[in-house]
Amino acid sequence: MSLESARTHFTQWNRENDVTEFETSSATVEQAAETIGVSPARNAKFLSFRGEGDQAILIVAAGDAKIDNKKSRQTFGFKARMLSPNEVLEQTGHEIGGVCPIGLAHDPEVYLDVSLKRFETVFPACSSRSSAIKLTSE
Repeated sequence: MSLESARTHFTQWNRENDVTEFETSSATVEQAAETIGVSPARNAKFLSFRGEGDQAILIVAAGDAKIDNKKSRQTFGFKARMLSPNEVLEQTGHEIGGVCPIGLAHDPEVYLDVSLKRFETVFPACSSRSSAIKLTSE
């Protein structure tokens, strides 16, 4: 999915102009925080894991959140294994650093981590390594 496709997706909420493209990379939590001007924790990161079979799962978490393997296994019923960069691209259609839950190549399950509840607003990527949108909890 391209940045323009992400903007088109957000037209249904009149938010297409809220997708921001930056001249610098926002591909990592630290880069996004610096580029956007927020704390690293407010950058919503997408963690891609191998689900059952070949299906991937995506977990959207605060930039400072860590995955607890024991809790993950209890929640999902299997040991989480992060996808390789090639697998992420294959499963989502997005490169690492630009993964977002829109325009996905396949239909993975997407989970929102409780770590996001601390913030009124977060900044996830919008299909490119130099984009973001400000989202609220409303």
